[in-house]
Amino acid sequence: MTTYFFRNIPQTYRSGFRDYYTLQNLQAIKTGSLVFFLLNFSLRALCTIFPEYILRAANYPEYNIINWVFIAVTPLFYFAGLQYVHLFKKHRRVPAGTQVLVMAFSLYIIVSGMMASFMAMYDPRNSLTAYLIALITIAVLCTFEYEDSLMLTLFTAVLFTVLLFVFKTDPTEVVYNQIVSVIILTGFFFISRYVFSYKATHYVQLMQIQEKNIEIEKGSAFKNDVLGMVAHDLRNPIGAIESIAMIAELSDMDEDMQDNINMIKASCVKARTIVDDLLEVARNDNSNVIITNKLDLNQVLQHIVNDWKHQDIRNEVRYQGTAYPLYADINPEKFHRVVDNLISNAVKFSNDEDKVDVILSKIAGKVIIEVRDYGLGIPKDILPHIFERFSKAGRRGLRGEQSTGLGLSIARQIVERHRGTIEVQSEEKQGSTFRIQMPEAVA
Repeated sequence: MTTYFFRNIPQTYRSGFRDYYTLQNLQAIKTGSLVFFLLNFSLRALCTIFPEYILRAANYPEYNIINWVFIAVTPLFYFAGLQYVHLFKKHRRVPAGTQVLVMAFSLYIIVSGMMASFMAMYDPRNSLTAYLIALITIAVLCTFEYEDSLMLTLFTAVLFTVLLFVFKTDPTEVVYNQIVSVIILTGFFFISRYVFSYKATHYVQLMQIQEKNIEIEKGSAFKNDVLGMVAHDLRNPIGAIESIAMIAELSDMDEDMQDNINMIKASCVKARTIVDDLLEVARNDNSNVIITNKLDLNQVLQHIVNDWKHQDIRNEVRYQGTAYPLYADINPEKFHRVVDNLISNAVKFSNDEDKVDVILSKIAGKVIIEVRDYGLGIPKDILPHIFERFSKAGRRGLRGEQSTGLGLSIARQIVERHRGTIEVQSEEKQGSTFRIQMPEAVA
């Protein structure tokens, strides 16, 4: 914590911090005046039920008068604080006269404690509890600038000295009480500055965090824009290379040339996949809202599985749905990409004879989609990282397929934008199960 005992916070944050603590001071006036009024009202109520001989105690007349003064004056501060809070919230700026109100309330509480101490046997040194409590209360409740703290301390010291000469005739007692008051006021000043330092440090750190967050958001938006532009511009040259390779295939060529053309085409497919992943990352980061339709997941998933059955793979992709329509609000294109990615990973890490199951079910108003394989499984050390972007969990498939480390990160982003969750259970050499949960839509 940075201490500001004899100085103010940096100029950059001073105006904002003043607005920040001013509202807190106004709230403190409301709360403090209400508590003080209830305390005095309770004392007034108790006086009505006390035995008569207690009312003959020393200084009771003075207590009686000052109690009525507190009951009459304190509500004025409460309603003033209430009005100023309303004005502050309405206009989003500090109302004129706010600082005067805060200083007046602070002096009011301090003088109240001071008077209570002087009325206790006319010997404040032996009964300074109320004075001390009043000072500590103001030091903790209200936040003051350095100049205000110093002025309030000096004014209280002068007022205490004046009251000493009014109430005391013995010079020795005046000196003793003055020493005690100086010690208490010194403590008040440093407590007040400590509270100011604590709140100021908290505020400055909060503002710095917000500034860093804004910088990060701007940097992230710029990165996504550049990422989207670069990925989009890469599509054309990759498409041109692929087209040239396909044209070259139309000519007669030997086996070596055909292998080279196949390598070019395979590289173009991989490059296009990476570009699509980069574009999807940029789109997901720049958009928090997706357009969804209410669709029967049985039909959607069955269509995806049928597409995989027509692909050149040896694994059997099976679908197990529900006997009744099961609806969810989904974006067909993006949701297709999620399931397609999960099936692709299942095939990538499964042997040729292994099967891949896509299972749809419903539990407690949630639709559950599982993509289960019986292949290689995921090692425990990389399992916590598989949904991270550019994850170190990216591995080559059993047939040498490369990974960009983006597929599962994109899948999680899309699922979360569908108000769903995705998780995985896996055991090495036993296979993996990816489970998606989403809210069911009413038909």
